[in-house]
Amino acid sequence: MTIDEKISVLEAVLFASGDPVEITRLAQVCQTEPDILPKLVTLLSDRYQDTGSALEVLRLGESYQLATKPQYADAIRAAIETKKNTPLSPAAMEVLAIMAYNQPVTKSFVEHIRGVDSSSVVNSLVEKNLLEEAGRLDIPGRPVAYRTTENFLRCFQMASLDELVPLDNQTEQLSFEDLETMTATEPEDGKDGC
Repeated sequence: MTIDEKISVLEAVLFASGDPVEITRLAQVCQTEPDILPKLVTLLSDRYQDTGSALEVLRLGESYQLATKPQYADAIRAAIETKKNTPLSPAAMEVLAIMAYNQPVTKSFVEHIRGVDSSSVVNSLVEKNLLEEAGRLDIPGRPVAYRTTENFLRCFQMASLDELVPLDNQTEQLSFEDLETMTATEPEDGKDGC
């Protein structure tokens, strides 16, 4: 492998990783000795400097990481700011509560409980990685069932769903079987819960 190829491999691994990569691992994939790797990093850094690149290679202890230069932080922040960073609306919190206590459930189940169309709220929560698909029900239309994610637990600082505050009257909750019966007997109106 030529020097240029080694530099390209180094750049590819650092870019694909996103996280710091240990020097020994980088040396191994670049087919070089660990004491030679800093020279390859210097050559890669020189390339970035010569082209005016927004990228730089950082040394973090015994690792290297590809990063953007600090002067581009505001532009990057503005470009990647999405709905994922906005606070949850009351409707989203309501849907999450319904899902968390009754999961796995369909959009139509949530809509039945809330009395309003909840598709966009559920889709938004899936985008935010707070809900995920849990399979399809074995009923006509095969609607998608949803459940909360590990990210949901992390965001609400819970180790498991067992930490949810108990409901005052749990006997009135619908079971998964009740949901299947309810969905199977609903009139055909073109909505399949998906």
